[in-house]
Amino acid sequence: MANKMTLSALGAAVALLAVSTAYAQQAAANADADEAGAPRAKEDSVRLGTITIVGEGNNRGAGQILNEDASKSRSTVTKAATEKDRATGNPYQALALLPGISTFNYDATGLFGGGLTVRGFNSDQLGFTVNGVPVNDSGNFAVYPQEYADQENLCTQSVTQGSPDVESPHAGATGGNVTVNSCDPENARRFRVSQTLGGLSLTRSFIRFDTGRIMDDKLKMFFSYSHTKADKWKGKGTGKKDHFDAAFRWDIDAENVILGSVLYNYAINNNIYSVSLAQLDANGYYYDFGDTFVGHLPPVKGTAQRETSATPGYYKLSFNPFRNAIVSLSGSFKLAENTSLKIQPYLWYGFGNGALQQQTALSETAFLNKTTGKTGAGVDLNGDGDTLDTVIVARGSVTRTSRPGVTTELNTLVGDHQIRAGLWIERADHRQTQPAVPVDNDGNALDIWLEKGQILRPDGTPYQGRDWQSISTASQLYISDSVNFLSDKATFTFGLRAPRVSRSLTSNANETFTTGYKMVRRYSDVLPQAGVRVNLDKANQVYVNLAKNFRAPPNFALTGNNVRLVGSEVQLLREALPETSVMTDLGYRYQAKALSLSATLFNSDFKNRQSNAFDPVTQNSTYQNVGRVNNRGLELEAGSAPFLGGFTAYGSLTVQKTKVKDDFQASATVSLPTTGKQLTLTPETMIGASLQYASGPLYARVKAKHTGRQYATLMNDEEVPSYTLLDFDAGYNFGNVSMLSNVQMRFNVSNITNQKYRTPSSGTTINAVKYGTVNANTVFYYLGAPRLASLTLSADFK
Repeated sequence: MANKMTLSALGAAVALLAVSTAYAQQAAANADADEAGAPRAKEDSVRLGTITIVGEGNNRGAGQILNEDASKSRSTVTKAATEKDRATGNPYQALALLPGISTFNYDATGLFGGGLTVRGFNSDQLGFTVNGVPVNDSGNFAVYPQEYADQENLCTQSVTQGSPDVESPHAGATGGNVTVNSCDPENARRFRVSQTLGGLSLTRSFIRFDTGRIMDDKLKMFFSYSHTKADKWKGKGTGKKDHFDAAFRWDIDAENVILGSVLYNYAINNNIYSVSLAQLDANGYYYDFGDTFVGHLPPVKGTAQRETSATPGYYKLSFNPFRNAIVSLSGSFKLAENTSLKIQPYLWYGFGNGALQQQTALSETAFLNKTTGKTGAGVDLNGDGDTLDTVIVARGSVTRTSRPGVTTELNTLVGDHQIRAGLWIERADHRQTQPAVPVDNDGNALDIWLEKGQILRPDGTPYQGRDWQSISTASQLYISDSVNFLSDKATFTFGLRAPRVSRSLTSNANETFTTGYKMVRRYSDVLPQAGVRVNLDKANQVYVNLAKNFRAPPNFALTGNNVRLVGSEVQLLREALPETSVMTDLGYRYQAKALSLSATLFNSDFKNRQSNAFDPVTQNSTYQNVGRVNNRGLELEAGSAPFLGGFTAYGSLTVQKTKVKDDFQASATVSLPTTGKQLTLTPETMIGASLQYASGPLYARVKAKHTGRQYATLMNDEEVPSYTLLDFDAGYNFGNVSMLSNVQMRFNVSNITNQKYRTPSSGTTINAVKYGTVNANTVFYYLGAPRLASLTLSADFK
């Protein structure tokens, strides 16, 4: 039955795309190819590495597509589409229908984050910028989409599927890049309020104030605040988020502009439990963390009490609290007639912990004795007067990051050549510890942030399961030249970027690795990219792009199982080299009044893929380079102008085939035959489609996303079934009501058919079935959230 429903939904999505495309093509045949008024992506005039919209974003694919002139594959979703989504959504949800993208969220509200891959590259292999600021974790390049901005304040969210732009400030992007860009403040004074209510006790309040143009119309600002809360869709627990955004635009004159923004997020979430297939079969779809605390044993002096931590642990001991801020200034200044300077200083700050399970049974003799350099020092955790016990505490991995940086670019026109040269510099101070705090008899941690009341060693210093500080200094020089030829019908662009990363890691003696050490590694490369775009006529365009990409090893490659003590010296077991990829795009675009369509053939050759594997030399499992991967495929994207009196359609199709090109060393004697296998987290087919009807104050929209089968392991011995999701959105604008204006009601339903599906929580599992002497590994999955409905009411005060 489920398969029939999936096939029916898939057929409907294909039919929708075919019908809308056919109709739009017929209309285009009878219309002038002049695309006046069609929305188009243009390079942002102030911020580096971002785009803005020229034209009305709602009249092409209902905001799901822009006309493009880039000589590479790029797809963009605009505010016209995302303002109809659920107000609590995040960028992963906004980008879900675009070609090349496979994404999932831990729940439908968007509060808990999720995962995203593009052409087989995971989010930590993509560059991710918000208002031009790089936001990938400076240590491991991870991305947390729920933290960055409120959807109401965003104008464009785009993905470059093949390679980062030459000016992109990234040293960890072997795939493409994702850019999220806030809207400028409004020109007119406005006060907006919005309230969302929905299933799972969802509630969200949002307010925003725009000053309008002030100070001789040169300055405008906005300030917004939102508070969101919802229950988890399975098990006990909640997600809570307080978010503040502020921005200004100062037009000094027509050619000198300064933008500034502050994005602050404060969130406390209970984690959602990922399950194995065995757990799913035994406990059902709603299996999650425990509802009750196992409790403490009565303390008795002279008797060893051995408390054990349950699996899964108690839900109140599985939190993800995090607070972070992104502060930036962006300026564009005219230096001469054909020369301008862009400069953007920024600061990224974050603090919190993301332990899946803070509940830990800690031995009272597990503490470091700094005098001997060994563990064994005793601390009485339960107050019974001895150190014989094992006691449940709350322990988690805490991260504090401070990342100041600056990007600059000089842009000049020399004859027919548009030359850009720039520099990016960043210094990230990344402090990672693992303290512990007591847990009371009801299972409450003394402090979920693990800041206050930390458990101390006998010498008065905090217990630490890890204690690292990594200073990551990144920089990049780049230069590009763009020249028009064939009477301005064609453009050739060539660029070079030279990223460099220096990681200086200091590991202080701690309870896991008792010897302190310092290690420094430097990584760099020179990355060329070249592209040609040719306008065959006003409507038809072809392009080709070739680029080399680079990703430095993460900071944890210098810690844990990757190091060993030889005598008194700490040595790295295996040197991990940077990942590199060579990406090729060959594309065609048709851009006319009634239809925008693009088709891209792509190929990626990826080598030095980084993962944990067995090293036969050192006889240890270490973080190292494990081989090459090839991925090639086809991406289609189409969006229509309004037709049949108010309908607008969008569709995308991705067909890809990945191939692992090397075997995997699993033990001293066994090499797993992964050559020829398909890479994990890379569906063979994906289809996205939306159909919107809008007439006057009313709109209604149906969205569909089909994700084809994929594999959960590199041995391809556990398959993830395909699934199709359907969403529905509708709204009505009541206009002016009493003192209010622009009164709108929005209704959103996610996963209309209540589809059950699963997504692997990691793409690095090697085998789920025993192979020779290599034991099976367990694959854990995030399960798809059930149907969720919500209602939003918003209004403006002038």
